[in-house]
Amino acid sequence: MTVRRLGAGLVAAALFTPALAACASGGTGTAGSTASPTVSASGSASPSGGAPVAGDAKQALLDSTKEISNGNFRFTLTAAGSTAEGQVHQPSQSAAMKIAIGGPSSDLAMKLDVIHFKPDSWVKLELTGPTANSLPAIKQLNLGKYQHLDQARIKGNKNLGFDFDKVDPAGSAVLTQGITEVRSTGTGAYAGTIDVTKAAEAGSLNAATIAALGTQAKTVPFTAKVDPQGRLSELVLQLPAAGQTAAQEIKMTYSDYGTATAAQKPPADQVVEAPAELYSLFN
Repeated sequence: MTVRRLGAGLVAAALFTPALAACASGGTGTAGSTASPTVSASGSASPSGGAPVAGDAKQALLDSTKEISNGNFRFTLTAAGSTAEGQVHQPSQSAAMKIAIGGPSSDLAMKLDVIHFKPDSWVKLELTGPTANSLPAIKQLNLGKYQHLDQARIKGNKNLGFDFDKVDPAGSAVLTQGITEVRSTGTGAYAGTIDVTKAAEAGSLNAATIAALGTQAKTVPFTAKVDPQGRLSELVLQLPAAGQTAAQEIKMTYSDYGTATAAQKPPADQVVEAPAELYSLFN
């Protein structure tokens, strides 16, 4: 068993990669019409949209992600069978996130409690389910303690590290750059389509699963909300169905801009050095 891209792309791996692999193509496309005109990515009105929008809706969404780069916020991410929540605190060079993949009915479920406090990182791992006991290294992995990571072993490895130069766990800035059509649906609310093929450049989405979406990867429906200060508060992707895989929703939220707190280092008596099996699992 291998879990890929856990680290700076930890949430993307837990949510986006399995989610998109499970959702390939099909689906309907754009959301229902509203009284607001539709604009293209350039900001010009579409043939069905009438006059151009006063104030570019896409630019509003691009601007809404700028505060994320300051690295002081809380976030949540949800998708079919996966959830994540955490905080990023650039002032202290720290971040923390809790991820759950699978549930009580899953053959194999995983929970991770990840803490980064530069220059250290820790992972507390819990594997459960009928398949868990069959894993050869289960005793070395389910330790019930935080496993301290050797930075020399994870240097340059996006699987277990955290890049404080790229602090957005969902890559929303890159996703919004891929907007192909957008319209205002109310105060601080938007809807349209995103070309997610551009997200692979930042690792927000797995390249193989983007390819599986086919041509529909260029027109994934989305909705977004911004707070009264114009900062992104919610981005929802509606991934279309494909084959035997049902359509699903991927939702990311941001809050507490500028008021998030530093991550807490685990107590010393709850820390052990990570075994070789852990590095193998996440490579």
